[in-house]
Amino acid sequence: MHEFELIKSYFQKLSENSSSALNLNDDVFFNKKNRLVVSVDTYTEGNHFLNFKKPDLVIKKIIRASISDIICKGVQPKYYFISGSGNKKTFSKSNLLKISKSLNQEQRKYKILLSGGDTVFSNKLSFTITSIGFSKDIVYRNKAKINDDIYVSGNLGDSYLGLLVLKNKIKLNRFLSKYFIKKYFMPDIHLKLAKKIKKFANTSIDISDGLLADLDKMLNDQKLSYSLDLRKIPISNNLQKVLVLKKLSKSNYISNGDDYQVLFTASKNKRRIIKKMSSNYRIKLTKIGSIQSINKKSCLIDNKKKTISLKNKGYFHQF
Repeated sequence: MHEFELIKSYFQKLSENSSSALNLNDDVFFNKKNRLVVSVDTYTEGNHFLNFKKPDLVIKKIIRASISDIICKGVQPKYYFISGSGNKKTFSKSNLLKISKSLNQEQRKYKILLSGGDTVFSNKLSFTITSIGFSKDIVYRNKAKINDDIYVSGNLGDSYLGLLVLKNKIKLNRFLSKYFIKKYFMPDIHLKLAKKIKKFANTSIDISDGLLADLDKMLNDQKLSYSLDLRKIPISNNLQKVLVLKKLSKSNYISNGDDYQVLFTASKNKRRIIKKMSSNYRIKLTKIGSIQSINKKSCLIDNKKKTISLKNKGYFHQF
Protein backbone atom coordinates (compact mmCIF):
# COMPACT_ATOMS: atom_id res chain seq x y z
CA MET A 1 0.00 0.00 0.00
CA HIS A 2 1.15 3.59 -0.49
CA GLU A 3 1.58 6.06 2.38
CA PHE A 4 -1.91 7.60 2.16
CA GLU A 5 -3.64 4.24 2.30
CA LEU A 6 -1.47 3.36 5.30
CA ILE A 7 -2.45 6.56 7.15
CA LYS A 8 -6.14 6.17 6.34
CA SER A 9 -6.27 2.50 7.32
CA TYR A 10 -4.27 2.55 10.54
CA PHE A 11 -3.87 6.05 11.96
CA GLN A 12 -6.65 8.39 10.83
CA LYS A 13 -9.13 7.15 13.45
CA LEU A 14 -6.60 7.85 16.21
CA SER A 15 -6.80 11.57 15.40
CA GLU A 16 -10.62 11.84 15.45
CA ASN A 17 -10.65 13.70 18.78
CA SER A 18 -7.95 16.14 17.65
CA SER A 19 -9.48 18.66 15.26
CA SER A 20 -6.08 20.33 14.98
CA ALA A 21 -4.73 17.19 13.27
CA LEU A 22 -6.96 18.05 10.28
CA ASN A 23 -7.89 14.39 9.89
CA LEU A 24 -4.23 13.67 9.03
CA ASN A 25 -5.06 14.98 5.56
CA ASP A 26 -3.02 18.16 5.32
CA ASP A 27 0.63 19.18 5.47
CA VAL A 28 0.39 20.58 8.98
CA PHE A 29 -1.11 20.43 12.45
CA PHE A 30 -3.08 23.62 13.11
CA ASN A 31 -4.37 24.61 16.53
CA LYS A 32 -6.47 27.69 15.78
CA LYS A 33 -7.00 28.62 19.44
CA ASN A 34 -3.26 28.81 20.13
CA ARG A 35 -2.38 29.93 16.59
CA LEU A 36 0.07 27.04 16.40
CA VAL A 37 1.16 25.50 13.08
CA VAL A 38 3.47 22.45 13.01
CA SER A 39 4.90 20.25 10.25
CA VAL A 40 7.12 17.16 10.56
CA ASP A 41 9.23 15.60 7.79
CA THR A 42 11.73 12.76 7.71
CA TYR A 43 14.51 12.44 5.13
CA THR A 44 16.57 9.28 4.54
CA GLU A 45 19.77 8.70 2.58
CA GLY A 46 19.19 6.96 -0.73
CA ASN A 47 15.56 8.02 -0.77
CA HIS A 48 15.25 11.77 -0.20
CA PHE A 49 18.89 12.49 -1.06
CA LEU A 50 21.40 10.36 -2.97
CA ASN A 51 24.27 10.35 -0.50
CA PHE A 52 26.04 12.50 2.07
CA LYS A 53 29.03 13.60 0.00
CA LYS A 54 27.83 17.20 0.26
CA PRO A 55 26.44 17.45 3.81
CA ASP A 56 26.29 21.24 3.66
CA LEU A 57 23.97 21.10 0.63
CA VAL A 58 21.88 18.15 1.84
CA ILE A 59 21.03 20.05 5.03
CA LYS A 60 19.98 23.11 3.05
CA LYS A 61 17.74 20.94 0.89
CA ILE A 62 15.91 19.31 3.79
CA ILE A 63 15.49 22.57 5.72
CA ARG A 64 13.91 24.26 2.70
CA ALA A 65 11.76 21.23 1.95
CA SER A 66 10.50 21.24 5.52
CA ILE A 67 9.61 24.93 5.85
CA SER A 68 7.89 24.88 2.45
CA ASP A 69 5.11 22.84 4.10
CA ILE A 70 4.34 25.79 6.37
CA ILE A 71 4.94 28.54 3.82
CA CYS A 72 2.40 27.07 1.38
CA LYS A 73 -0.19 27.32 4.16
CA GLY A 74 0.38 31.06 4.37
CA VAL A 75 2.47 30.88 7.54
CA GLN A 76 5.98 32.12 8.21
CA PRO A 77 8.15 29.49 9.93
CA LYS A 78 9.67 30.63 13.21
CA TYR A 79 11.30 27.66 14.95
CA TYR A 80 12.68 24.34 13.79
CA PHE A 81 13.86 21.18 15.53
CA ILE A 82 16.27 18.74 13.90
CA SER A 83 16.89 15.11 14.84
CA GLY A 84 19.53 13.04 13.12
CA SER A 85 20.70 9.44 13.10
CA GLY A 86 24.22 8.72 11.88
CA ASN A 87 27.62 7.24 12.68
CA LYS A 88 31.21 8.42 13.09
CA LYS A 89 31.66 8.71 9.34
CA THR A 90 28.52 10.68 8.52
CA PHE A 91 28.73 12.77 11.70
CA SER A 92 32.47 13.44 11.51
CA LYS A 93 33.80 16.75 12.86
CA SER A 94 34.27 17.99 9.30
CA ASN A 95 30.70 17.16 8.34
CA LEU A 96 29.27 18.58 11.55
CA LEU A 97 31.07 21.88 10.95
CA LYS A 98 29.63 22.03 7.42
CA ILE A 99 26.14 21.20 8.74
CA SER A 100 26.39 23.88 11.42
CA LYS A 101 27.55 26.50 8.91
CA SER A 102 24.70 25.68 6.51
CA LEU A 103 22.10 25.78 9.28
CA ASN A 104 23.36 29.21 10.28
CA GLN A 105 23.05 30.43 6.69
CA GLU A 106 19.50 29.05 6.37
CA GLN A 107 18.51 30.61 9.69
CA ARG A 108 19.62 34.02 8.50
CA LYS A 109 17.99 33.62 5.08
CA TYR A 110 14.60 32.45 6.32
CA LYS A 111 14.59 34.04 9.81
CA ILE A 112 14.17 30.74 11.63
CA LEU A 113 15.70 29.55 14.90
CA LEU A 114 17.04 26.14 15.90
CA SER A 115 15.16 25.21 19.07
CA GLY A 116 15.95 21.58 19.84
CA GLY A 117 16.22 18.07 18.47
CA ASP A 118 17.95 14.77 19.07
CA THR A 119 20.95 12.75 17.88
CA VAL A 120 21.06 8.96 17.62
CA PHE A 121 23.87 6.60 16.64
CA SER A 122 22.93 4.49 13.64
CA ASN A 123 24.50 3.20 10.45
CA LYS A 124 21.41 4.43 8.62
CA LEU A 125 21.54 8.16 8.00
CA SER A 126 18.31 10.13 8.41
CA PHE A 127 17.03 13.50 9.55
CA THR A 128 13.67 14.57 10.93
CA ILE A 129 12.73 18.24 10.85
CA THR A 130 9.89 19.76 12.87
CA SER A 131 8.93 23.26 11.73
CA ILE A 132 6.76 25.60 13.79
CA GLY A 133 4.98 28.83 12.92
CA PHE A 134 2.14 30.93 14.34
CA SER A 135 -0.98 32.15 12.59
CA LYS A 136 -4.67 32.76 13.24
CA ASP A 137 -5.55 31.04 9.96
CA ILE A 138 -4.08 28.86 7.21
CA VAL A 139 -4.83 27.86 3.62
CA TYR A 140 -6.20 24.33 3.85
CA ARG A 141 -6.24 21.42 1.44
CA ASN A 142 -9.52 20.26 -0.10
CA LYS A 143 -11.05 23.74 -0.34
CA ALA A 144 -10.95 24.24 -4.12
CA LYS A 145 -14.03 25.44 -5.97
CA ILE A 146 -15.33 24.63 -9.44
CA ASN A 147 -13.90 27.05 -12.04
CA ASP A 148 -11.01 28.03 -9.77
CA ASP A 149 -7.80 28.95 -11.57
CA ILE A 150 -4.83 26.72 -10.79
CA TYR A 151 -1.51 28.48 -10.14
CA VAL A 152 2.05 27.45 -9.43
CA SER A 153 4.98 29.54 -8.18
CA GLY A 154 8.42 29.57 -9.79
CA ASN A 155 9.55 26.94 -12.31
CA LEU A 156 9.19 23.17 -12.35
CA GLY A 157 11.60 20.45 -13.44
CA ASP A 158 15.00 21.95 -12.63
CA SER A 159 15.49 19.83 -9.52
CA TYR A 160 14.64 16.61 -11.35
CA LEU A 161 17.17 17.37 -14.08
CA GLY A 162 19.72 18.12 -11.36
CA LEU A 163 19.08 14.66 -9.94
CA LEU A 164 19.61 13.10 -13.37
CA VAL A 165 22.93 14.95 -13.66
CA LEU A 166 24.02 13.69 -10.22
CA LYS A 167 23.09 10.15 -11.25
CA ASN A 168 25.06 10.57 -14.51
CA LYS A 169 21.92 9.81 -16.50
CA ILE A 170 22.30 12.94 -18.60
CA LYS A 171 25.43 14.76 -19.77
CA LEU A 172 25.49 18.57 -19.86
CA ASN A 173 28.16 21.24 -20.07
CA ARG A 174 29.73 22.56 -16.89
CA PHE A 175 27.52 25.67 -16.64
CA LEU A 176 24.24 23.80 -17.03
CA SER A 177 25.31 20.95 -14.75
CA LYS A 178 26.19 23.42 -12.01
CA TYR A 179 22.88 25.26 -12.46
CA PHE A 180 20.67 22.16 -12.21
CA ILE A 181 22.62 20.61 -9.32
CA LYS A 182 22.21 23.86 -7.40
CA LYS A 183 18.45 23.80 -8.04
CA TYR A 184 18.33 20.21 -6.75
CA PHE A 185 20.06 21.04 -3.49
CA MET A 186 18.76 24.58 -3.01
CA PRO A 187 15.18 24.93 -4.28
CA ASP A 188 13.73 28.44 -4.45
CA ILE A 189 11.47 28.89 -1.42
CA HIS A 190 9.24 31.97 -1.59
CA LEU A 191 9.04 33.21 2.00
CA LYS A 192 7.29 36.41 0.93
CA LEU A 193 4.41 34.38 -0.49
CA ALA A 194 3.52 33.26 3.04
CA LYS A 195 2.51 36.85 3.85
CA LYS A 196 0.01 37.19 1.01
CA ILE A 197 -1.31 33.81 -0.14
CA LYS A 198 -4.19 33.77 2.36
CA LYS A 199 -5.64 36.83 0.64
CA PHE A 200 -6.38 34.98 -2.59
CA ALA A 201 -5.85 31.19 -2.36
CA ASN A 202 -8.76 28.83 -1.72
CA THR A 203 -6.53 25.80 -1.23
CA SER A 204 -2.80 25.04 -1.45
CA ILE A 205 0.01 22.51 -1.17
CA ASP A 206 3.75 22.50 -1.84
CA ILE A 207 5.05 20.43 -4.74
CA SER A 208 7.23 17.78 -3.14
CA ASP A 209 6.12 14.58 -4.85
CA GLY A 210 5.27 16.00 -8.29
CA LEU A 211 2.80 18.44 -9.86
CA LEU A 212 0.09 15.89 -10.71
CA ALA A 213 0.56 13.76 -7.60
CA ASP A 214 0.32 16.79 -5.33
CA LEU A 215 -2.61 18.24 -7.26
CA ASP A 216 -4.44 14.96 -6.66
CA LYS A 217 -3.59 15.19 -2.95
CA MET A 218 -4.77 18.79 -2.76
CA LEU A 219 -8.20 17.75 -4.10
CA ASN A 220 -8.38 14.21 -2.73
CA ASP A 221 -11.53 14.56 -0.59
CA GLN A 222 -13.38 16.69 -3.12
CA LYS A 223 -15.52 15.56 -6.04
CA LEU A 224 -13.58 17.70 -8.47
CA SER A 225 -11.18 17.27 -11.38
CA TYR A 226 -8.69 19.50 -13.17
CA SER A 227 -7.55 20.55 -16.60
CA LEU A 228 -3.92 21.64 -17.10
CA ASP A 229 -2.31 23.28 -20.11
CA LEU A 230 1.17 21.87 -20.71
CA ARG A 231 2.22 25.00 -22.62
CA LYS A 232 1.57 27.18 -19.58
CA ILE A 233 3.42 25.07 -17.02
CA PRO A 234 6.50 27.19 -16.25
CA ILE A 235 10.02 25.90 -16.80
CA SER A 236 13.33 27.76 -16.72
CA ASN A 237 15.13 28.99 -19.81
CA ASN A 238 17.93 26.55 -19.01
CA LEU A 239 15.56 23.59 -18.90
CA GLN A 240 14.00 24.71 -22.16
CA LYS A 241 17.48 24.78 -23.73
CA VAL A 242 18.18 21.22 -22.58
CA LEU A 243 14.83 19.94 -23.84
CA VAL A 244 15.55 21.38 -27.29
CA LEU A 245 19.21 20.29 -27.29
CA LYS A 246 18.48 16.71 -26.21
CA LYS A 247 15.15 16.47 -28.06
CA LEU A 248 13.29 15.68 -24.83
CA SER A 249 9.60 16.03 -24.06
CA LYS A 250 8.52 18.73 -21.62
CA SER A 251 5.74 16.48 -20.32
CA ASN A 252 8.34 14.12 -18.81
CA TYR A 253 9.97 16.86 -16.74
CA ILE A 254 7.11 18.72 -15.03
CA SER A 255 5.84 16.19 -12.47
CA ASN A 256 8.78 14.40 -10.87
CA GLY A 257 8.86 16.14 -7.49
CA ASP A 258 11.43 17.98 -5.37
CA ASP A 259 10.34 21.37 -6.76
CA TYR A 260 8.96 22.74 -3.45
CA GLN A 261 7.01 25.39 -5.31
CA VAL A 262 3.55 26.43 -4.11
CA LEU A 263 0.54 24.99 -5.94
CA PHE A 264 -2.75 26.73 -5.24
CA THR A 265 -6.19 27.53 -6.60
CA ALA A 266 -7.97 30.89 -6.59
CA SER A 267 -11.25 32.32 -7.81
CA LYS A 268 -11.17 34.10 -11.16
CA ASN A 269 -11.97 37.43 -9.50
CA LYS A 270 -8.57 37.22 -7.74
CA ARG A 271 -6.56 37.37 -10.97
CA ARG A 272 -5.77 41.08 -10.67
CA ILE A 273 -4.67 40.76 -7.03
CA ILE A 274 -2.42 37.80 -7.87
CA LYS A 275 -0.86 39.59 -10.83
CA LYS A 276 -0.16 42.67 -8.71
CA MET A 277 1.29 40.63 -5.86
CA SER A 278 3.49 38.68 -8.29
CA SER A 279 4.83 41.94 -9.75
CA ASN A 280 5.34 43.74 -6.42
CA TYR A 281 7.14 40.84 -4.74
CA ARG A 282 8.89 39.57 -7.87
CA ILE A 283 7.52 36.08 -7.41
CA LYS A 284 6.66 34.20 -10.58
CA LEU A 285 3.04 33.00 -10.32
CA THR A 286 1.66 31.23 -13.38
CA LYS A 287 -1.92 30.21 -14.14
CA ILE A 288 -1.66 26.68 -15.53
CA GLY A 289 -5.23 25.36 -15.60
CA SER A 290 -8.60 25.23 -13.90
CA ILE A 291 -10.73 23.17 -11.55
CA GLN A 292 -13.72 21.44 -13.10
CA SER A 293 -16.57 19.10 -12.21
CA ILE A 294 -15.90 15.46 -11.41
CA ASN A 295 -18.08 14.67 -14.41
CA LYS A 296 -15.07 15.62 -16.51
CA LYS A 297 -11.90 13.56 -16.34
CA SER A 298 -8.75 15.22 -15.05
CA CYS A 299 -6.42 15.94 -17.95
CA LEU A 300 -3.17 17.46 -19.14
CA ILE A 301 -3.57 19.08 -22.56
CA ASP A 302 -0.73 19.63 -25.06
CA ASN A 303 -0.32 22.40 -27.64
CA LYS A 304 -2.53 20.50 -30.08
CA LYS A 305 -5.28 20.28 -27.45
CA LYS A 306 -4.76 16.55 -27.12
CA THR A 307 -4.79 14.79 -23.75
CA ILE A 308 -1.37 13.59 -22.61
CA SER A 309 -1.09 10.37 -20.61
CA LEU A 310 1.84 10.41 -18.19
CA LYS A 311 3.32 7.15 -16.94
CA ASN A 312 4.79 8.93 -13.94
CA LYS A 313 2.54 11.41 -12.09
CA GLY A 314 5.01 11.81 -9.27
CA TYR A 315 6.55 9.99 -6.30
CA PHE A 316 4.70 7.77 -3.82
CA HIS A 317 6.12 5.94 -0.80
CA GLN A 318 5.19 2.28 -1.13
CA PHE A 319 5.05 -0.04 1.90
